[in-house]
This record gives sequence, structure tokens and C-alpha cells, in this order.
Amino acid sequence: MTTTILKRYLLAPGPTQVPAEVQLAMAAPIIHHRTPQFSELFGKTAAGARAMFATEQPVMMLACTGTGGMEAAVTNTLSHGDHVLVVKGGKFGERWEEIALRYGLRVTALDVEWGKAVDPAQVAAILEQADDLKAVLVQGSETSTTVLHPVTELAALTRDRDCLLIVDGITSVGVVDMPMDASGIDVLVTGSQKAMMLPPGLALVALSEKAWRANESADLPRYYFDLARERDALAKDTSAYTPAVSLVTGLAAVFELVEATGGWPQVYRRHDILARATRAGVLAMGLELLAPDAPSPAATGVLLPETVDGGALTRYLRDTMGVTVAGGQGRLKGRIVRLAHIGYADTFDVVVALSALEMGLAGLGHEVEFGRGTAAAQKLLMEMYA
Repeated sequence: MTTTILKRYLLAPGPTQVPAEVQLAMAAPIIHHRTPQFSELFGKTAAGARAMFATEQPVMMLACTGTGGMEAAVTNTLSHGDHVLVVKGGKFGERWEEIALRYGLRVTALDVEWGKAVDPAQVAAILEQADDLKAVLVQGSETSTTVLHPVTELAALTRDRDCLLIVDGITSVGVVDMPMDASGIDVLVTGSQKAMMLPPGLALVALSEKAWRANESADLPRYYFDLARERDALAKDTSAYTPAVSLVTGLAAVFELVEATGGWPQVYRRHDILARATRAGVLAMGLELLAPDAPSPAATGVLLPETVDGGALTRYLRDTMGVTVAGGQGRLKGRIVRLAHIGYADTFDVVVALSALEMGLAGLGHEVEFGRGTAAAQKLLMEMYA
């Protein structure tokens, strides 16, 4: 039985840690959403969202999770019976398919091996063969497999076609440089509980001019998720329905924090260093990466030894050591753990994650040489202080 207070560490890819400055901002007395004071805050936050998306288009802020943003992306740009291509390389690629089928779309699924990125050549071949495709739906970063998909290359394929590129950027927006306008992304979605360092409950969605033209003829049912109505309200520094006031307040504080610490380029640099250090530590421990060829800067997937049950390991880390990491989803359940380095994460979160992994494996009877993982990571982490 433990004789110490168990300090908790949240090192999963969502929800993620929330900075104290942001928590304090959200703890301030709430203000009414139909006042000049909130409109000023809302407009300021919307401008910050455009900077994060790197777009001139309005970024709608919806009181829902990222899945609501994904649904809005579909219902506001497509029509019943439209043919879409879904890149299905993980649990959230499957979610794109489920949403599309629920709304009566015709789905061609491109099955990608879990742990691999989609090959743009395969997408190009499908686009050539099926000239009636209205959209390609893909993840920027597939959270379940810790893969980074080649979004810019996919955008080059759809840019000059009557076909939209719709991207779930829930673990890529604010993690890696993926400028919406310059890349040619038509619909981009993210959620508050990842790189935005907020609690769950806020989805952000932006449409390109091409996507707004599609919106004019899209006939799928929508009421709350009517993005044209939200765009019109946003032009007046307000929202169509009651916004997530506290989360919007927190997001304004997040953008101030990002600006005060060097802006988005520094954020992308930090994620890159943390990710490379984590991967180096995992390999030094003698373990294998789930996505060695196209790893996401948001989280690192670790293939576990066959003798170690992933569910037992995540429970041991959480309940015995106080360290929450993510296990596997779907076909990867029990086979991997995912160590996050997204949002409010720093050098010592990586050290804690790798140390906990070593100790957790040892606690379950796996032979471990302590310190190998952290030593390898520390060499790279020194880049943060250079």
C-alpha cells in the first residue's frame, strides 16, 4: 500500500493538460454572451483562430467536441448521394466513414495499414478512375495510430478538381505547420482538448472559398450545425447560438500565451523536439514504434512486447504510478500505448512518460534496463534550451 500522495500526470493525447493561466482565465466571473464585452472577446479570439489555421476565412467556434465539427464539415458541403473517398487508416478514419454513411453518401474507402500514412499516388489513381468524387476525407494526424498523413500532397490533387479536401485536424492543428490557405485545404476541423490546451467542448471549423461555394448547394439536413448562419453571426462578433463562453475566454488566454512565447513557429518547433526525443527514448529501450515512417508530432505509438498486456500496463501506470497515457483503440487494443507530447507539454513530460514506461514494464515483469530511454531522450531535449 502506498504511503504517499499520488501526484497525477496527464500524458494522453486528449484531453490534455491545461495551463494555470488558462484555468484562471476560465475561472473569472462569466459574462453574458450578448454583450459588447463578450463580442469584443469573441472577435479577438476569432482573429486568433484565423492565425492558428493560417487562413483569411472565418473560423467558426462551435459548442461541441471535435466530432461535432467533423459532422458539420460533412453536412455543410455535401449532398445526399454524393460520392466521397474516405482515407481509413485508423479509428478516426472509420469515424469519417460512419458519418458519411449516416448521411446517405456513397463511400469509397481507401484502407490504409494502421501505422502507415496514405500514399498520395493511391488517392490520385482513385481520383482519376472516379471523376464524380465530391470530397476526400482524411485525418491530418490519425490519433489512434499516431500517423501524420501527407495533407499538402493530397491538397495538390484536389485543388483543381471539383472535389473538396476535408481534413480532421484535431491532433494536427496547432501541432504541425499545416497552413489551410497555402496548403489548399478546403475544410479544416479541430477541437479544444488537444493542442489548444483547453478542456473538451469547443470545435473550430473553417471552409475555403471553394467549400463555401459547395455550401450553397449542399442539401444535407442541419440546424445547429449551420455554418453559413454561424459565419453571418461571426461577422458581427457573435454566434448563432449560445457559445461556450468559458472555453472562448480560455482560448483567448491560450492565444495570448502562444504569442508571448514566440508564436506558432515556436509551438511547432517544441512539438517536433518533444516527439523526436520520445521516439529516441522508445527505441533506446528496445521497443518498436507503431508509425516509424510517418510519425505524428502529437503522440508516439509504442508497440509492446507480446508478453505485456497494454490494458494492464495503462492501468498500472494510471492507478499505481499516477501517470495517464493512452492505450490502443480498435484492432490495436492491448497491443500499444500512446505517449502524448501535445499542447501544454514540455521536456520533463517526456522524461516522466519514458521513466513511467520503463518502471511500468518492470512492474509487470518485463526485463528493463533503467535509464536507457530517458538518457537517449535527454540528449535531444537539450535542443529546447539551445
